[in-house]
Amino acid sequence: MTSPARNRLGRLWRDWLSPLAFALLLTQFGATAVRVDGVSMLPGLRHGETLLVPKIEGWAHTLGVGTYGRGDTVVFKPPRTATQEWTRTYRGVTLPWAYRPYLVKRVIGLPGDTVQVQAGTVLVNGRPLNEPRTTAYWNGACHDTASPLANTPPVTVPAGTYFVMGDNRSPGGSLDSRVFGPVSTADIAGRAVASVWPLVTPTNTTPTCDGQPHPEQRVKTGGPQQWNPRLLRSGG
Repeated sequence: MTSPARNRLGRLWRDWLSPLAFALLLTQFGATAVRVDGVSMLPGLRHGETLLVPKIEGWAHTLGVGTYGRGDTVVFKPPRTATQEWTRTYRGVTLPWAYRPYLVKRVIGLPGDTVQVQAGTVLVNGRPLNEPRTTAYWNGACHDTASPLANTPPVTVPAGTYFVMGDNRSPGGSLDSRVFGPVSTADIAGRAVASVWPLVTPTNTTPTCDGQPHPEQRVKTGGPQQWNPRLLRSGG
């Protein structure tokens, strides 16, 4: 290759190809931001929060390197068989095709675990799951103990999948693995490690307990403002 040709190739790489390669690596293996829609993760997460999700960890787990832990907050697509989760609407705009929107839930059951819900209490391998914050919050509001979702048969989590649930334990508060079954590792985009937005939020939330659509529009907030950005802990 002649020197002028090498120079042109070098300029092409410096001016165009290297920035594109960096952007590709960043978007595919760096981190992404995901917005929480709805109240299925209340009180752990509120409607409108923005979560940071490192993509490289999700790719590694998909390739069989490492696993998710019980209590991790994960971002995933529901199984293709979950017809109730397909939609043609994106932020109020009707699309000509249907797609599976990403959901945010908490890992409850690991591969090989047996998960069951009895009178609103989550049992993992026959023992009550330790989730003091979630339990205390919903016991003081409208903890569902009577519906079919609060009384489920035991499910053994297959290899390569995870049983996920929302923190919202009110009647109809979360459609999750109790409805569409365990989620494949391949459908999990990654683990949410931090909430980065908004910067401040009211301290208290009072959920709706009416079972009507769009409960996020009727959640009441109050109390002093608190700093919101934080690392997400495991457990409820």
